[in-house]
Amino acid sequence: MATEPRWDETPPSEERHERSFSFPGELRNVTGARLAAEQFLSALARDAPPGTPEYWDDILLVVTELAANAIQYAPGPFDLRMRRTFDGVHVTMRDTSTTEPAPRPFHPSAGGGGIGWHLVHTLCTQVSVVVDDRGKDIHVFLPW
Repeated sequence: MATEPRWDETPPSEERHERSFSFPGELRNVTGARLAAEQFLSALARDAPPGTPEYWDDILLVVTELAANAIQYAPGPFDLRMRRTFDGVHVTMRDTSTTEPAPRPFHPSAGGGGIGWHLVHTLCTQVSVVVDDRGKDIHVFLPW
């Protein structure tokens, strides 16, 4: 006789496909966040491969951009949380700044910069920012 999961139990597949990582906020943590995201995606792909290879690359790029922005604009530690949703991947980046991200003009002749937030909005199906008195959470959803 099969039993239905109770409302307060997380199905095993969801437990396997949610990870959280914490970083002290050093420059090398941008690479650490990207490697953590790659580890998460590798585990996810074993059970549910991405619809296209570009989805994998897009998620890694977005995580890298969010981590780089956390290092550049928010002093101190940051957290990365990734979880599988029914149609994609939900990424949350938590940092210590209470300032919402804003697009900046892109000036290639001045050495670049200013393209990251535009990339995030282009690659993600949804982007939201939740600010509280201790910092902010940036929530993004990407296809898988």
